[in-house]
Amino acid sequence: MDKATFGAGCFWGVEAAFRRLKGVVSTSVGYMGGHWPNPSYLDVCARVTGHAEVGQVTYNPTLISYQELLETFWKIHDPTSLNRQGPDRGEQYRSVIFYHNSEQEIIAKKSKLKLQQSGQYDQDIVTEIKPASDYYLAEDYHQQYFEKKQSKI
Repeated sequence: MDKATFGAGCFWGVEAAFRRLKGVVSTSVGYMGGHWPNPSYLDVCARVTGHAEVGQVTYNPTLISYQELLETFWKIHDPTSLNRQGPDRGEQYRSVIFYHNSEQEIIAKKSKLKLQQSGQYDQDIVTEIKPASDYYLAEDYHQQYFEKKQSKI
C-alpha cells in the first residue's frame, strides 16, 4: 500500500472524492504543512499554524496509480485559486500536493506542467508541490464527515 496526501479546499470534500475510487483502501482527513505541533481544527482555522486541511489516501498501486489519483485531484477543485476554494478562504484551503517519495514528486510536477500547458485554465496553476511532513489527524467528527451526516438523514 502507498500513501498520497492532497489539499484542495475543505478536507471533507477531498476525502469524499477519493473514497469513491476503486483501489483506495482508506482515507482520513487532517493537517499538514504547518509549523505548529499537534494543531486542532480551531488552531488551523485561526490561521496561526500554517497547516493545510488535507485528505490522506492509502491506496493499492496495483489497482489505481498515483497519476489517476492526481487526475481526480485536479478535477475536484480550482488549482488557479490562491488560498481559496469556493466560499472557503485562508491558507488552510490552499491547493497543495504533498509527495511521499521522489517518484510521486516527479509525477506530480509533470502532471502540473502538463495541465498548465493544456490551456484549460486562463490563469497560472498555483498548486504547491511539497514533501510530506508531519500529518496530524483531524478530530474524529471530521473523519468521513459526509457519510456521518448522510446516515443521520
